[in-house]
Amino acid sequence: MRPTVEQSRQIEQYRSQYDQLKLDGQKSAPNALPDLTPRSLARPGDSATIVREILPGGWYWTTSLAKDEALRLVNVTGRSCVSVLAWNSRDSSERLNHADTIKVQWAAKLQKGRVILSDMGRVLLSITEDTSGRHDAIVGASTAGSNRSRYGASVRFRNTRENFLSAAAKLGLERRDVHPCISFFAPVGVGSNGYLEWDQNVRQAGDFVDIRAEMDLKIAISNCPHPLDPSSSYDPGDVEVIRFRSSVGADDVCRTISSENIRAFENNSSNI
Repeated sequence: MRPTVEQSRQIEQYRSQYDQLKLDGQKSAPNALPDLTPRSLARPGDSATIVREILPGGWYWTTSLAKDEALRLVNVTGRSCVSVLAWNSRDSSERLNHADTIKVQWAAKLQKGRVILSDMGRVLLSITEDTSGRHDAIVGASTAGSNRSRYGASVRFRNTRENFLSAAAKLGLERRDVHPCISFFAPVGVGSNGYLEWDQNVRQAGDFVDIRAEMDLKIAISNCPHPLDPSSSYDPGDVEVIRFRSSVGADDVCRTISSENIRAFENNSSNI
């Protein structure tokens, strides 16, 4: 059904208001996002590395991450999607908020230079290196239902929702603590028709992303196919996870790229 003339007028009015708010929010951010990271960037050295793990397809992993420690997530085969949840170690009611991450930065496209926010307007994680720039902050995790829809009901495959429930229990958390996630190496975009689309050609073996903790965190990650992945076979590859000590410079791009980021880091320094 086509909108009425009055509805069309209201739509245009709301669009105009949104565009103006977006312009106001971005006008004090003169710095452009940095270029994507070259795949040739050196791996964290032995002196900085705390632990290395191989996360097989379908499985999950949990860890505690201290402030200024980081995780490098490596898409070894190019077939993996890595979904991430995070909680403040001192107060698990403060957790990753994908909606605020999008709204505050006026962007659903996460890449190097962006941050991941909590529901208290503070920075949980910074994306400090990134070779692909194609990650999903909208669709969310696979479930038993999405697996049945994609692969059929004859075999039960592992899914991210249930992985996160198991991970939460290991971290001393409950079902209510499992919230919408962010998924790395998930090339979701919006097509010309307004529908979400999957761009299979951009995932490459060896892609990686570094996420740095901006406070002490509990982390859960899951390596299961994304709900929009069109492959009819359940075949996620291995993911390498490297936990390492990171350094933060005074000109760190994640901290300085926009007024929104600056305020969020100021919130980290407050007692909220």
